[in-house]
Amino acid sequence: MKSMTRETRNVKRVGFVLCSLIMAVTIPVLTACAGSPALGDPRQMTFKPVEFNPPEPDRVVLENGMVVYLLEDHELPLISMTATMRTGSWLDPVDKIGLASLTGSVMRVGGGGGLSAEKVDEELEQFAGDLGISIGRQSGSASLDVLSKDIKRGLQIFVGLIRAPAFEPARLELAKLQVIEGIRRRQDNPGSIVGREFVKLLFGADHPTARESSIGSITRITRDDLVAFHRKTIHPNGMIVGVTGDFEKSAMVALLREVFGDWKQGEVPALTIADVPQSQTAKPVVRFVNKDTSQTHLRVGHLSIKEQDPDYVALAIANDILGGSSFRSRLFNDVRTKRGLAYSVGSRLNSGVHDQGVWLMRAETKLPSTQEVIARFVANMERMRTELVTDSELAEAKEAYVNSFVFSFSSPSAIVGRLIELEYDGLPKDFIQQVRARVIALTKEEILAASKKHFSPQRLTIVAVGSGEALLKVLSGFGDVKEIKLAPES
Repeated sequence: MKSMTRETRNVKRVGFVLCSLIMAVTIPVLTACAGSPALGDPRQMTFKPVEFNPPEPDRVVLENGMVVYLLEDHELPLISMTATMRTGSWLDPVDKIGLASLTGSVMRVGGGGGLSAEKVDEELEQFAGDLGISIGRQSGSASLDVLSKDIKRGLQIFVGLIRAPAFEPARLELAKLQVIEGIRRRQDNPGSIVGREFVKLLFGADHPTARESSIGSITRITRDDLVAFHRKTIHPNGMIVGVTGDFEKSAMVALLREVFGDWKQGEVPALTIADVPQSQTAKPVVRFVNKDTSQTHLRVGHLSIKEQDPDYVALAIANDILGGSSFRSRLFNDVRTKRGLAYSVGSRLNSGVHDQGVWLMRAETKLPSTQEVIARFVANMERMRTELVTDSELAEAKEAYVNSFVFSFSSPSAIVGRLIELEYDGLPKDFIQQVRARVIALTKEEILAASKKHFSPQRLTIVAVGSGEALLKVLSGFGDVKEIKLAPES
């Protein structure tokens, strides 16, 4: 479907990041080859899995239930602080979609803690403090970065905006106008359109994962709505704070108790997002959006599994081999390198903990090659379901993941952030290590079994954005084609 949103953070968890792969392969090569008289074929080189034992942060629970992770790092005179809050747009009223996001925005820009909006900005500017607050679909996030000498004043401002935002009316109206202007431009980008419409078809337009704000829903939101949403969802016992940098633990805990300690507990909303029932008589869904573009923008896929599923690791590696690893994936080599049908092509498995995962294949291609690209998508998916992957594919996928493991703990803030995410999601703190061990032990047979079970041609949803009249003919071979008519945003 993890910025400060849950969606972005969940996508990061598997860690198949191209830069991680490049660094994981390049650094050992350079090290191994230093002083060597001759080099062999680099494609034949192998390396031992990276072993890394990150430092363990301290975990403290304040009397009001607030959880705090602390990890000292005295290399630079800087302190970074984050707060993850049990709130989110999944709590938006059906007639006021966008309330949570607007609440987060105006918490930051609308003053608070006894300070006007202008005074907050002025003080932060004086000591170069960087402060942000936002609310995404599954959580709210706040961050503070300051010099260690300014932590007390920076923290006072930070806490004031979180605990007692002013929601100044003028700043609220400005924020609403900015959101409305963004809605008006929402249909300008075909890549954005295909992504939104694909998700709406999978979950339903009214599901918390897919629903969208509108000019009407934003217009209806009042300051009283923001105040009530904040009062209902932001509580110390629903918050996890992370602190890293140049501080002493005992002094920092005392400071946190000073600014947070008298904040009373509240009733924290339980994060529950309903699953979408799966039809037992599923058949492909084929839709198009008529828009004058030079490229057809494609999404092909279906709902998938959550991270807790026993098949998660096998399916993640299967997706990596299919299209998630860019230059070495099957889709890249078939659709782009061999056939020259698309410049941008790949697949993605978005799996979280609280709502259903989504698996998809994507591409941008010329209209005449749209049909062939979809056919290649289906053929490569079927191949994953019916044939064992090769030894080299499995070895490369494993090595990419295992060697990129170290980059999940690249800094103190990354280490603390990882633990906060896991606790927020109710996962064990060694979840990433467990996934790594399962990747190492994974077999080709397990990948085949997971692919056969979770890649389903009968459940495919195909969405294309492009020249409608021509697309209708192109897509007709894949199922009953219908047009999605976009309502004007005005």
